Formats: sequence, structure tokens, C-alpha cells
Amino acid sequence: MGLFDSIKNALGSSIKSEARRTIHNAVDTAADKAQDAAVNAVKNIGKGGNSSKTFKFEKLPVTVEDLKAYPEASLDSAFKTTALAIVALTRYEQDPQAVYAMFDFLKGPDDTNKHEQQFFEERLKGKAYKIMSFFEGATPENDYKPKEPYKITVYENPYSFDEENWATMYVKSGGADNPRPVKLRKKPSTGQWFITEMQCLEDIRTPKSDDPWA
Repeated sequence: MGLFDSIKNALGSSIKSEARRTIHNAVDTAADKAQDAAVNAVKNIGKGGNSSKTFKFEKLPVTVEDLKAYPEASLDSAFKTTALAIVALTRYEQDPQAVYAMFDFLKGPDDTNKHEQQFFEERLKGKAYKIMSFFEGATPENDYKPKEPYKITVYENPYSFDEENWATMYVKSGGADNPRPVKLRKKPSTGQWFITEMQCLEDIRTPKSDDPWA
């Protein structure tokens, strides 16, 4: 190989390396911008530009039949199904089995399996206030006692329905800074939306009566 060929190959390798770095940097920048946009979309839920629906319940369900009696039990929108999932969980402290039956209904073709039952126990045992915090008027200062009738607002953001037949909806807790997600899947043959993941059950601020620093 001559000197000219060596120089040409070295120059070509340098150009290729620089091109790869440019491409990688562009990809990383785009990914960072997309992630920032998604985070901001969640933080800005409820501040305008995103749809929301508020649901009112005169009383909370005791059995799955009670749940099915609500007009929202048509499950023909992701908003309705999300609201009913929160309402169903208010019964957990008194009767977990009743909640599992309600979620069997809300999960459609799937059942509430042992893993999900354990998930509910880990997140909600002794912490029923988490669920009540999603209702209007519930705050740490009043021990998450909502106003009656019970009202809950379900939100979407610009990315909620990006994937066909899937949705990520959001609910706001009076004890958390950012909205919490709930994942759903649509059954095209019926047009109904069913729960797949309750990602909204992380810890929140302690009720005032249980807070030693209050």
C-alpha cells in the first residue's frame, strides 16, 4: 500500500468516526428532548391543553354488582375505566376479595392473578388513604377525607393514546406532586377499555394524624 493510499484510508476512517459521533450525538439529543417532553407533559397535566373528565359517585361500591350498576361500567372510554378502578380500590381495606372480583370485571379477558393481589397488598395494606387521596378535597391536612359526593378527575396528555388500542391515563393525588399513571388496553371487538397496570399506587405524603413531624 502506497503512502497516498495510507493517507486516504486514515482520512476515511477519521471522517467515518466523526460521522458516527455526529449521528450518535444527534440521536442522544433527540432522545433527551423526547424524554424531557414526556416528563413535562406529565407535570403539566391539568394545566390546560389536555382533556380531562370528572366523575361523581354518590356512594362507593361494596360488591362487583354495585360497580356494574354505575353508568361508567359500560367501559367505553379509558376515562371511565380508570375512574372505576380507583373507586373499586376504596373497598380494599374492608374486603380484598370483593376488590379482586371488581378487578376481574375491570380487566376484561384477564383475571386478577396472585401477583397482582400481592401487589395490592404491598401497596395498600394499612394505607387505604392512598386511594382516598385521588378524590376531590382529600389532602394530608384532613387525613385524606374527600368531599361528598365523591369526585375524581381523570386526565390524558398528548402521549396517552400514541399506541393503537393502548392508553396511559393519569389521576392526581392530594399527597403527591405529579399525576400518577394507569395503563389500559382496548378490546376492539367491543370497544371497551380494560385495566392492565395500576401504576398510581406509590407512596404519598403521610396523613397529618399519622405524621410525627406535623
